[in-house]
Amino acid sequence: MERSIKVIVIAGLGNPGEKYKNTRHNIGFRITGVLAEKFGIVGKHSSKFDSIIGKGEINNTEVLIVQPQTYMNLSGEAISKLLNWHKLDNNNLFVIFDDVTLDFGKIRFRPSGSAGGHNGIKSIISNCGSEVFARLKVGIGPNPGEHLWRSYVLQEFSKDEQKHLPKITDFCVKAVETYLREGIASASNKYNGINILEEIS
Repeated sequence: MERSIKVIVIAGLGNPGEKYKNTRHNIGFRITGVLAEKFGIVGKHSSKFDSIIGKGEINNTEVLIVQPQTYMNLSGEAISKLLNWHKLDNNNLFVIFDDVTLDFGKIRFRPSGSAGGHNGIKSIISNCGSEVFARLKVGIGPNPGEHLWRSYVLQEFSKDEQKHLPKITDFCVKAVETYLREGIASASNKYNGINILEEIS
């Protein structure tokens, strides 16, 4: 068993407010919201950390489920404050976010890596001082081309995609449970490369 860390900060990335609620960029909020609900974890707004935070336990692991309310490009400010306050480091951090270079219906676990053009991840790397933190990238593509990323991620999902979103979200929640129970290597082996749309069809 790889899992040994006692506290995991699960950060779902997105933008606050009704305007952005159903956009592609907010899939991290969507997944962490369903995860929290499944395990009866109630989030409360913390002005100290500019985040909605819920504390609970999943698979014998203490978790803090966090949704930064700073807007995407400042996500790292909220997350670094939280880690510092709880005397945690990047080994305790797990981030869920959208990836425009992955097709809709695909996910990918990674133990580290660059921002890849994602402003939320860029902010976390800058504020936390390292690219080494576990993450789950959730596909929102097809990739429209880098020159269109900014507008594309702020679009709402298509009607066809919206039909699949609940099942994709539930699938991602189960994948996160596997990560918490077995660690990043096992989760990567089980889920990287899977097309969720084929799994649920």
